[in-house]
Amino acid sequence: MADNQITVTSPLLPDLDEFQQMLKEIWDSKWVTNNGSFHKQLEKELAEYLKVPYLSLFTNGTLPLITSLQALRITGEVITTPYSFVATTHALWWNGIKPVFVDIDPSNCGINPAKIEAAITPKTTAIMPVHCYGKPCDTKAIQEIADKYGLKVIYDAAHAFGVEVNGKSILNEGDISTLSFHATKVYNTIEGGAMVMKDEQTKKRIDYLKNFGFANETTVVAPGINSKMDEVRAAYGILNLRQVDAAIEARRKVAEAYRAALRDVPGITFFDEMPGVRSNYSYFPIFVDAEKFGRSRDELYEEMKAANVLGRRYFYPLISEFSTYRGLPSATRENLPEAYKLAETVLCLPMHHALNTEDVDLIVALVKK
Repeated sequence: MADNQITVTSPLLPDLDEFQQMLKEIWDSKWVTNNGSFHKQLEKELAEYLKVPYLSLFTNGTLPLITSLQALRITGEVITTPYSFVATTHALWWNGIKPVFVDIDPSNCGINPAKIEAAITPKTTAIMPVHCYGKPCDTKAIQEIADKYGLKVIYDAAHAFGVEVNGKSILNEGDISTLSFHATKVYNTIEGGAMVMKDEQTKKRIDYLKNFGFANETTVVAPGINSKMDEVRAAYGILNLRQVDAAIEARRKVAEAYRAALRDVPGITFFDEMPGVRSNYSYFPIFVDAEKFGRSRDELYEEMKAANVLGRRYFYPLISEFSTYRGLPSATRENLPEAYKLAETVLCLPMHHALNTEDVDLIVALVKK
């Protein structure tokens, strides 16, 4: 990577000396995986930080999605969004479940509850919404529909680390929420993830499922997989948890600077703060109206890239446009007009804790040019 390149994100890294000291403890103990002391410590500290009752660590963010469907015995069809990273629907596909796409609400880029009921069939067993860009879905409306039809709700909360509504974690909504701790996220363990559940019995079942189904040395209670987090990444995660609040505050200042500078640019729109929401500032998407702005989203994207500023078109193309899914009846442009519109106009500006004033000024100047 070129030194003068401004990337769309940058990993939060722990202090190397502190990390080496923890590595020495791991080397001395010779316990590198299988629910070691750092793994237990990180689960406990994350549950406390995130204000959730039970949390289980995973080796990446996709496996908790896959495992949640197994744990809740989801089959048939699941209603979900096309406006997300492909892992959301890949988890369904790997479980032999048919994704049914419904359109999004442009006010938060999440699934539109008003479109859900029309998509329910006798085969529907669950709803899988996404807190896109960390912006909370309309969880109340979604839960009312789920309760009415006897459906489970699994939130893909990959973007929603630490997000709260009126002081309560959105990770407690639905039956299960899943998190990603990938290097690109606000909080990372290099690769990693977690699942949040509401009761001890479900946690026990999840912990069995992520360790081949072993309940003890000689008893396998379910056809589990291997998706445990190791001690090295748990140690890295413990250190990052101590500095994540400072990183979020740095991101907040970048978001404020973007909003102040871009508010009156014709053809550029973006999200303001949501009332009552503690944001994590995981992304800063802008939406480009080519007619009012004077050039298209893709032209702006290429101009930025030529200046070594790497924005990303999250999420373009839609999941429903990929070969695996585009033949589904729900994958049409007619069914998903808002999702298509946003996918064709969105550009996420660089957003991370290491951006300085000069970086932000350059990015803003490129947009305003």
